[in-house]
Amino acid sequence: MILGAHRSTAGGLWNAAESGRAIGCDAIQIFTRQPQRWAHRPIEDAEADRFRQACADNNISCVVAHDIYLTNLASPNDELRQKSLDSCIDELGRCQKLGIPYLVMHCGSHEGCEEEVGIRRFSEAVQQALDTGNGPDVKILLETTAGQGKALGWTFEQLARLLEGINRSQSTGACLDTCHVFAAGYDISTAEGYSETMHKFDKVIGLNLLHAVHCNDSKKALGSRRDRHENIGEGEIGEEAFRQLVNDSRLADIPILLETPDLERHEEDLKKLRSFML
Repeated sequence: MILGAHRSTAGGLWNAAESGRAIGCDAIQIFTRQPQRWAHRPIEDAEADRFRQACADNNISCVVAHDIYLTNLASPNDELRQKSLDSCIDELGRCQKLGIPYLVMHCGSHEGCEEEVGIRRFSEAVQQALDTGNGPDVKILLETTAGQGKALGWTFEQLARLLEGINRSQSTGACLDTCHVFAAGYDISTAEGYSETMHKFDKVIGLNLLHAVHCNDSKKALGSRRDRHENIGEGEIGEEAFRQLVNDSRLADIPILLETPDLERHEEDLKKLRSFML
């Protein structure tokens, strides 16, 4: 299995690759810029070259970028939606420059307008971003959400409609977050529940569209619709789901990435996941 974690880029993007290898990552996820700010500076050629070289030197087989948290392509507010679209287009270019094949993004919030309107606005915006050609080698992965507030993407059916509305299937896919799907009501805490959930995902969305997994336990209960990550085996999901996950041969070529809250324990969590492998 391809196991890894979200890593800090403090001090330089390349540090994520170096710290990732130090704790045993095969893959890493990063923010290419500050996730809570619109403002950012461009990536210099020398930075991009050093990052690519660091990934090669540290045997990082796959890198995933996560979009900033401010983006809401489903917003009924035209100004915010346009700002989000401009940011998304720029982020595709940043990923292209860094050689990052996947950009994970949240599906946004319809903010109280009709759900179908939010879905349409989101899908059309992603289509626009892809049509610019700013990241021709980058796939946008829509992340399953916990369903807080008016967030989109918390049911598999909803995520399928979001993907279907984007007429660029070769440039899109999905990212499954274990904490989010559990909080949304999919009980993966048992072997049977995990199997049923993945069967439903395959039937509704398609496992062929799954290109990344966020591997997190949940602080909150099944169906709480609260997004609160916990370290592996220490939350409401428990260890069984993760035993199933790392032994699921259908996911052998997909990066499974920790986003557990305590970064100092990522090495411990990676070792725990590997100990579950049969």
